[in-house]
Amino acid sequence: MAKNKADTAGKTKGSESFKKAKSKAEDYVNDPEKLNALIDKASRKATSKKGPLDGIWAQLTACFRLIRAYAKGTYRDIPWYSIVMIVASVIYFVMPIDLIPDFLVGFGLLDDAALLGWAVKTFSSDIDHFLEWESKNPT
Repeated sequence: MAKNKADTAGKTKGSESFKKAKSKAEDYVNDPEKLNALIDKASRKATSKKGPLDGIWAQLTACFRLIRAYAKGTYRDIPWYSIVMIVASVIYFVMPIDLIPDFLVGFGLLDDAALLGWAVKTFSSDIDHFLEWESKNPT
């Protein structure tokens, strides 16, 4: 199963939909209102589709908090590439039409979950660093 997730994540990262998400990500990272609106939408979708995301739930919600803290300006200790790619993955997640459209019941979240899984694994040290910061800086 892990190989299938890796294959799906690889195909997803090379898709036109993810390329579009990456091209939007820098604009979002530079606009706190867009970031907050994105996380609002992603949080609603993630909560309603939690089952397929169960294995990465803690890391995913940490990413959402990281992005909110970044938007607020309270946390900026993350490489530019990392924040852009994490945001691109979240943009892809909220896109209704991507590599596997979300309306395909039972399959639509496979690519989303695989890509988010790739992001939380790839940027785990950045997420861990944020979690350490967050534990010392409660809101």
